[in-house]
Amino acid sequence: MFVCSRVIKSLLDGGRQTKAALRLSMRTMSSGISSQYKYETLEVSQPSDNVLQVMLNRPEKRNAMNRIFWKEMVECFTQIDGDQDCRAVVLCAAGQTFTSGLDLTDAQEVFQAAEDKDIARRAFFLRELIRGYQESFTVIEKCKKPVLAAIHSACIGGGVDMVTACDIRYCTQDAWFEIKEVDIGLAADVGTLQRIPKIIGNDSLVRELVYTGRRLYADEAKECGLVNRVFQDKEVMLQSALDLAVLIASKSPVAVQSSKVALIYSRDHSVPESLDQMATWNMSMLQTEDIMKAVVALMSKAKDPPNFSKL
Repeated sequence: MFVCSRVIKSLLDGGRQTKAALRLSMRTMSSGISSQYKYETLEVSQPSDNVLQVMLNRPEKRNAMNRIFWKEMVECFTQIDGDQDCRAVVLCAAGQTFTSGLDLTDAQEVFQAAEDKDIARRAFFLRELIRGYQESFTVIEKCKKPVLAAIHSACIGGGVDMVTACDIRYCTQDAWFEIKEVDIGLAADVGTLQRIPKIIGNDSLVRELVYTGRRLYADEAKECGLVNRVFQDKEVMLQSALDLAVLIASKSPVAVQSSKVALIYSRDHSVPESLDQMATWNMSMLQTEDIMKAVVALMSKAKDPPNFSKL
């Protein structure tokens, strides 16, 4: 009995040590990532191998999007696109609100800077400003790594622009979406009007949401196809998003990233054009070693996924 107790204690201690070592390893990994990705409005961590988490990190301002945020989004996702250790991204937000959208106080200062220009120069200034804002979310599409948005509570204005540029969207039961721009006297100009019609596929509903600025709640968002799944709370949603990101990261990065490029291209081009692009793309990608690794794993019914090399 004494020997049995000692064995059990040893196993438990070993398990605790393993878990502690794993937690330490994860903290060390995230610490290393934090030193590579240093931002004021975003917090980047590595919750699992080959997976990054990008968190909007202005909770005291309801994650309102200021000038620094717009700039850092481009820098962050450009860096992620070139990060060979990243194969999937979870985009989430700190605090009680996913995002309240544009930081109006900050935006007012930007517009005041153009007041002393004549009408032509002011127009040029504003066009470049808008194009810069658009790039802050288009960079999510340009990033070849799949981006999963995990949305809780309010997702307003620019938040809708941002999540519609993501590959996959999850949300909590208390989440709601609002194309708010009509209420402040302008047409949404950072991507919602271009992307959401192709996501929802219901022109009538899109126009209703855009013209009225009404809230779209979680259940209706799932019903119309804006989100894949609805979760009871933020913690469960984030874990599910992470699990999905881990699964995606286990696949061939050649296959996954090629698929994202093809899907974005196909959305914006005809079927014949897209087929031609795919043939041109795959005349190189079909020569990858990943195909042989994947086939061998399938035929041998291996329990673990193949170990795919970095791109």
